[in-house]
Amino acid sequence: MTLILDTGPLYASLDRSDADHAACRAMIESADEPLVIPVPVLVEVDYWIHQRLHPGALVALLADIELGAYAVEDLVAADYGRVRQLCDRYADADIGFVDAAVLAIVERLDEPKLATLDRRHFGSLRPRHRDALTLLPE
Repeated sequence: MTLILDTGPLYASLDRSDADHAACRAMIESADEPLVIPVPVLVEVDYWIHQRLHPGALVALLADIELGAYAVEDLVAADYGRVRQLCDRYADADIGFVDAAVLAIVERLDEPKLATLDRRHFGSLRPRHRDALTLLPE
């Protein structure tokens, strides 16, 4: 089992001024399972770092990835079909590519939980591998 990180908790753990910083940092630092960053999340976090922080935060995150603190999970070909299905099914909810890709990876890896601050979207999405996901931090 792993803990897959959505954009919100990963970014909040890096930004000391974020209201969710302490909770997200503690969740990440206390995780017993490997931490996984989906590639689309890494791209989105890069965007927010450059908007709100400084490039050194990205460099530090990349160093942590290089040292094995996080694994990075890319999409496989079949995931794109699932992303398409999710974007179509939830078009009115405007979930977008990143959220759909995160859910596709969660499903493929058969994970029961997801670290996300986006309860509006992930609370309404229905994964195909279980009734609902446990969303962290609680």
